Amino acid sequence: MECQIEFAGILSNDKFQNPDFYNWNKVKIRYCDGASFSGNVKNELQNGTKFFFRGQRIWEAVMSELLLKGLRHAKQAFLTGCSAGGLATFIHCDNFRTLLPKDSRVKCLADGGFFLDVEDISGQRTMRAFYNDVVRLQDLRGRFPHCGPNMDLGQCFFPSEVVKDIITPVFVLNPAYDAWQVQHVLSPVASDPQHSWLECRLDISKCDSNQLEILQGFRKKLHDTISELKHKKDWGFFIDSCFIHCQSLNSLTWHSPSSLRVNNKTIAEAVGDWFFDRREVKEIDCEYPCNPTCHNLGRARGSLRKEKEANENESGQDQENESTVGAQEKVQIARTTIQLQATTVFILSA
Repeated sequence: MECQIEFAGILSNDKFQNPDFYNWNKVKIRYCDGASFSGNVKNELQNGTKFFFRGQRIWEAVMSELLLKGLRHAKQAFLTGCSAGGLATFIHCDNFRTLLPKDSRVKCLADGGFFLDVEDISGQRTMRAFYNDVVRLQDLRGRFPHCGPNMDLGQCFFPSEVVKDIITPVFVLNPAYDAWQVQHVLSPVASDPQHSWLECRLDISKCDSNQLEILQGFRKKLHDTISELKHKKDWGFFIDSCFIHCQSLNSLTWHSPSSLRVNNKTIAEAVGDWFFDRREVKEIDCEYPCNPTCHNLGRARGSLRKEKEANENESGQDQENESTVGAQEKVQIARTTIQLQATTVFILSA
């Protein structure tokens, strides 16, 4: 069991790594139900077994406890999530809004959770088939009002459908070449018996011209889907051209001297500008490999580790210089950010 959990990126208490949210109260909710806290099976006996899921009740229990601990008095609140936690953010954003005072500022950030309903390289819809199983196993059909009678069960679970009913302002943070989706949605192992995508799916710099063309098609699908959100005035998005997955929980990708930038803004700056209504933020980056500030998985892992160590040393010096910041400023019940965490154990079982 972990004794200590790192709070970095948007959860960091370092003013220089997390300029807008460093002094907020923060909560990390462990992901454990396999359907982004949405399952609510009525009968304990399912398919001849007692293997059932009630993630919705976990969500409700956690929210009840946090409200009692002071969340009900929040003046500003931010629900965020990464990967499956990003999907959970889409699903629960409006409910989160209803739990808090009407005059409070409440918004949501979905990081790396905009999963696409696309064919894989063999022509199969692997992700939809997986979602079909999730929806059937956890009895989710009635959970989503947008579900039409002619839709596959799994279609209801995709963010492109879920967002149609969301009223609360949401910020979509997603790489156009989402590494997890490239590996598990676009080119899952079963779709590549010849192993021709073995290197490309792990390192975009090793993709050949044909593979890059397919990746550009994947980007276009995300671009077209996200573009449908432009009419949502209070929404924001930051779609970069990096080969990575979650970006809000790492200080290097969130906000650092070497962070990714789009239009000369880090992710933290873009999200902060949007949350506090300093400007409209609807950023879509150019095609790979146009952005030299990207931290791509694969070849960048070693340099990321070295940069992280350097930034941690720099951060320690900064914290010494900021020792005058009082405890009262560091803990304010009026400001809360809640992070829905996805575990790689669940994601990689897809």
